[in-house]
Amino acid sequence: MSLKFGTSGLRGLSVDLEGPATALYATAFARHLLAAGIARQGDEILIGRDFRASSPAISAIAIAALRKAGFRPRDCGALPTPALALTGLARKAACLMVTGSHIPADRNGIKFYGPDGEIDKADEAAITAAAEAIRAENTVFNAVQEAADDLHAEAMALYEARNRALLPEGSLAGLRVGVYQHSTVARDLFAAVLIHYGADVVALGRSETFIPVDTEAVSAETVALLQGWAVQHGLHAIISADGDGDRPLVTDETGTPIRGDLVGLIASRFLGATAVATPVTSNSGIEAAVAGKVLRTRVGSPFVIAAMNEAVAGGETAVVGFEANGGTLTATPFTVNDHALAPLPTRDSLMPVLAVLSLAAAENRPLSQIAAGFALPAAASDRLEHFPVETSAALMAELRSGAGALSAFLAPIGVPMKTSDIDGLRVTLDDASVIHFRPSGNAPEMRCYVEAKDEAAAARLLAAGLARIREWALGRE
Repeated sequence: MSLKFGTSGLRGLSVDLEGPATALYATAFARHLLAAGIARQGDEILIGRDFRASSPAISAIAIAALRKAGFRPRDCGALPTPALALTGLARKAACLMVTGSHIPADRNGIKFYGPDGEIDKADEAAITAAAEAIRAENTVFNAVQEAADDLHAEAMALYEARNRALLPEGSLAGLRVGVYQHSTVARDLFAAVLIHYGADVVALGRSETFIPVDTEAVSAETVALLQGWAVQHGLHAIISADGDGDRPLVTDETGTPIRGDLVGLIASRFLGATAVATPVTSNSGIEAAVAGKVLRTRVGSPFVIAAMNEAVAGGETAVVGFEANGGTLTATPFTVNDHALAPLPTRDSLMPVLAVLSLAAAENRPLSQIAAGFALPAAASDRLEHFPVETSAALMAELRSGAGALSAFLAPIGVPMKTSDIDGLRVTLDDASVIHFRPSGNAPEMRCYVEAKDEAAAARLLAAGLARIREWALGRE
């Protein structure tokens, strides 16, 4: 079976999830909720999904399994993950989101939420143990599909109302913004909220076939599309999100994507955060740009949430987290536009998008100028897709085997001076540039992140890093 927990949720092949495996893990989730005293039989569990072709069947299987386990499933339909999480928090209900986020359509996944928000790594371990115990019982699961009471309209309305209160009325008037709709569940909501604030919205690239969009490593083909649309329609920005709408994509007026960690930084300033949690893959200039505490974490929302909770426990009262993909989380209440903004400790895409657009409107300057004004080190990232997990593990083992092995691997690129092993291997080279190798936690992919003195140098270093990984993998065949 292909299923395993990654950086955020359970992931695997769609063909596996469309079978008994979903019933197994939904039942394991139910057992964990009961055993830990998180929920009681008869409680609601909310189920949402993205637009992948496999998601409706997986959702229906989960509904049947949860009902059989003694819970009351409520079907929230296709909606953004933060909308489902927000509704779960409001109703004090556990949630299950069927989504593979940004990974290819032949894969899918499930994200789990307790009544107080996204589960942590200890919960994941408990669900995995419950699944193993159920397997040991030789329980037979069939891929039974059932419907549940609809809660879609209520969940969408709650999330839209939250985002309609963030800015003053008409605050985006004068901005012409493209919404790259593709197959993200956030597409119609994005357009509606921007229109509410007075923006001139241009709908772009809507697709009824699922398109995987990774906002942390935007493909060259997607960038070309965005840049073409920006010129064709005279846009001030283009916005979008990944499949389940929890990772934002924002471009400047040329259609060039703004890095997600900068989007998260702008969002944290918009909220007035005094403490920020962000992974080691976010730009190293974040510390200098934040007027408060910065906590570095491993990659994945559970680690960011754990660091945010640590900050709250330490007395911080304005705590935000964001990932290198731009997904932004809040651990404390904030007052924004004279409205109370309740904590939402899961990745959100719409709030950071609005933070960036409102900055552009307020300063009446091109986003390219605003982004450059933050003076962060030049950074870039990309991934090698269809890179076997076993190959990634072997590469990381070799790089960690000793200074000699790392130096030999990096010899065509530079001389390693310092390393960090928090998540993957982050190496500072003799020219002060940084190269970071990290296997994806969600898919058979190898990721590479770099920082350098300027954009051209970052692009060269990224290309060299990816080429070196390919060369090493070919040498093993």
